[in-house]
Amino acid sequence: MRQRTNRRVLERRATVFRALGHADRLRLLEALAGGERCVCDLVDEVGSSWSTVSRHLLVLKEAELVADEKRGLQVFYRLALPGVPSFMECLDAPRKGAAVERRRGRG
Repeated sequence: MRQRTNRRVLERRATVFRALGHADRLRLLEALAGGERCVCDLVDEVGSSWSTVSRHLLVLKEAELVADEKRGLQVFYRLALPGVPSFMECLDAPRKGAAVERRRGRG
């Protein structure tokens, strides 16, 4: 018998899915999948203003999808949840006609 998922876990998942709900935030995550980047590079990548990119990064950080580190005057971001690129590939697979492997959860 499958155990019910704790409400706190469900709320955390909902926060992550809300954070994934904007194309620019997905673009930022794709950029970070290639490795750590400074905010100035991410602004160029997304093509939005500094304030917009900063807001999106804050949403991603609050959802614990990215982590940041200040070095001097620059702030660098990296993926904090390394499974995000695989998850996005999984979402794209049916559109590309690729098979999606289903794995059983733990427990």
